Amino acid sequence: MTSLILATSELASYRLRQAGRADIVVGLRPRFVWGKMPSSDDLTTLLEPRSAKHVDFDTHWLDFASSRWTGSIGRDIGLVELCERCDSVELWADPQPNDQLVLAWLLDVLRPHRHIVAKLKLVQTDVEIGRYRGESSAKWRLPALAVTDDRLELAGRAWTAYRAPTPEPCFDLLMQDLSAIPQLRAALIALLEELPGQDTGLGASELRMLDLVADGETSPQVLSSELNRERGVFDFQEAELILDRLAYCPSPVLTGFPADIEAPDDLKA
Repeated sequence: MTSLILATSELASYRLRQAGRADIVVGLRPRFVWGKMPSSDDLTTLLEPRSAKHVDFDTHWLDFASSRWTGSIGRDIGLVELCERCDSVELWADPQPNDQLVLAWLLDVLRPHRHIVAKLKLVQTDVEIGRYRGESSAKWRLPALAVTDDRLELAGRAWTAYRAPTPEPCFDLLMQDLSAIPQLRAALIALLEELPGQDTGLGASELRMLDLVADGETSPQVLSSELNRERGVFDFQEAELILDRLAYCPSPVLTGFPADIEAPDDLKA
């Protein structure tokens, strides 16, 4: 009996491996909340068995995986094939917006494979798994939810809405019952709050960064860490880039930072 956990972030998978929650634990790395969305073709290729398409590093979903994690199965296998080889498959999803998008993506990918869906379970956490050491998460007794048709259908709608060229489909989605995926509504609201405001042109994370500075915080590291902890939309590195943009745009919103904050490469003289 081989058990598999697919986690919605790399750090979560590390903690779950520490906890010994399954024979194989793999974290998914895509960041859908920052930068240009990958194309459908690129995402399909990412999860396929390794081939000539994956000559570049970070084009196969197991490029960052250690052979110790997958054992005799190896690191060249595709997502669907790995799920087929395992007797049980659990999707562990953090509540953060990117994790909920990864969850929707994975459910949409696996939806046509009914033999995998039949053994698939969803474990939805209320906290960020990566913030807890393995010995703590080893003691968790969280419900494993069946992946029902309503969850699959909702995941497909959410994934399609987020990939739409305008935010209207996501606003429309909020008018519907989203309880089949417990953390989805909060994630969508947080993502929509990042849209540029009509008065300032800034999103919620940028405005919160300005509030922290107004309260007297000047350390770039602390600012990025606090933004990640409070908002949860962007990771630490993305929060640093938000600070860079506020300080090094053509008309800077922030000035007077210590010398340890450097301009992004594309903004340096």
